[in-house]
Formats: sequence, C-alpha cells, structure tokens
Amino acid sequence: MTDENENDGQELYKKHRPTKLSELVGQDDAVRMLRQMGKDNKIPHCVLFTGPSGCGKTTIARILKRLLDCSDTDFSELNIADVRGIDTIRDIRNRMHLSPMGGKTRIWLLDECARATVDAQNALLKMLEDTPSHVYFFLATTEPQKMLNTIRTRATVITMHALKDTEMKYLLIDVAEKESFKLSEEVLDRIIEVAEGSPRKALVLLNQVVGLVGEEEQLAVVMSGVASAESIELCRILLSGKAQWSSVAKILKALQDDAEGVRRHILAYATSVLLNSGSSRAYDVVCSFERDYFASGKAGLVASCFEVVGMGTKKSR
Repeated sequence: MTDENENDGQELYKKHRPTKLSELVGQDDAVRMLRQMGKDNKIPHCVLFTGPSGCGKTTIARILKRLLDCSDTDFSELNIADVRGIDTIRDIRNRMHLSPMGGKTRIWLLDECARATVDAQNALLKMLEDTPSHVYFFLATTEPQKMLNTIRTRATVITMHALKDTEMKYLLIDVAEKESFKLSEEVLDRIIEVAEGSPRKALVLLNQVVGLVGEEEQLAVVMSGVASAESIELCRILLSGKAQWSSVAKILKALQDDAEGVRRHILAYATSVLLNSGSSRAYDVVCSFERDYFASGKAGLVASCFEVVGMGTKKSR
C-alpha cells in the first residue's frame, strides 16, 4: 500500500487511480467479465483492451496484475508508440520463458499496441501461439482495427467505454470531496462537457482548478482546455492587471508549450472571462493575442505578453 504522504504531490488522476475492480467507475460490463474470469480462475493469457483514450485500459490491466500475483519486477509496461519495431518483440520472446522473480506470473502490458509495425505484430502473434503458462500479455489500444485480425481473434477482447455524464459526475464529486475541494455545479458541468467521457482528462482538469478560488477563474481554465501549469499561470498573471514583466518573463522562460497553442489557450481563457464579467482587461488581452504565431513563434508570444504588461508599444490594428 502506498504511503499517504507519497500521494500528496501527485496529480489527481494518478493519486486516485483505482487499484481494485470495485473502484472502477462506469465499466460495469468489463468488471463483470473480469470478475467471472477471476472467479473461475480462467483469466486469458492474452487480453486486448480497447476503447477511447483515458478510459481506464491500462488501469484495469494493472489491477489484473494483482489478481494474477505478479510482482513489480515481473511486470513490464511498454508504450509501443515509442518503440514500434520487431526488436522489442524479439526481446520479449527471449525473456518470456524465464521464471518469475517475485510472484507466480510474468506480465507484459503493451500500450498503443496498434502502432507496432506489421513485422512486429506478426512476431507478437507467434508468441501468442506459444505462450508459457506463467506469462500473460495485456494489449491496449484505441485503434483495434489496425491490429492484425489474427491477433484480435486470438485475444479475449474487453471493450472499455467513455463515461456517461452521470458516471463522470459521481467520479468528480467523489474525488473533490476526498480533496476537500468545493466544486460548483457550473464548473462541474463544464468539466464533464470538456472531458468528453475521459475520466483521466476530467481529473486533469479538476487538478488545474483545485486551488483557484473564484468560479470565473475556474471556468476560464476549464473552457480553455488541458494546458500546462506554466500556461495557466501565464493566463492568470496577464488577466490579473498586476503583472510585472520580471514575473511574466520568468514564466515564459520555463514554458515548453508550442507558442501558437499557448496563444489559443490565452485567448480562450480571456474570452471566457470577458463573456462572464465584461472585464476591460480581458478585452485588452484578446486584442493583443488575436494574431497567430505561425511565422513568429515564441518571439510573437513574448511580444504579445510584453504589450499586455504595458511596457510595449500598442500595435495599430
């Protein structure tokens, strides 16, 4: 069990990741199927988890790790989008016959498995045809149609779904209460709307509004979408009307986001504030960030921020 203090600095989607089937929200069919498999002691050696991004595919695979008595040492998680090639699959083949070092099983969780090359998928298929009794393969993908049909038919497919609004509402309220955070109905509804059924995205958004006192500011962050902490802080300081260039420059130096993406984020944030409060400051920010940065890049972003702070020359428009 993870020490409570270790979770204090974690992002909410990691801190509140389910560790038991009973903690999963909105995946009743998948949970029912897996419980029956566990009860019958017939968990398949190859399971293909499909469904939208952020709906719990890798989470449920990690839960199965515990049910199969697999130690951390014997659990390998690979994002195939990063490796893709046949060499990775060959490496697994060379190691899968080794006995477990901790528990009773060895598990490979292959995320984004549809990104594997055709050669890699063919090599994987051969392993699935001759899997040792102590080895399990959990495959996860948002694009099962890109997998070889022979792999799909050999695997037991478990389909995960985007959460319904009622399920998402239950999840958000539960996490907010555990974090002692008061969430207004309006902010709650907007998070549900923007998250589009993804519990991970919903908790990332919730994480970004925790600590923001005003509902207006919370709504602006949510409606501007998922952004980095530096991008959100830049929005806040520019809209505050009390920005000092030294503070803004410090944020800009640390900012790693694409300049055009940050511009759109600032525009969305400022537009939300403008529509909700009629703030003249928000209007000034909208005017200063209306031109794209496809040519100027970060230099354009820096210039717009400099203008808002009031130290630059206002451009004619």
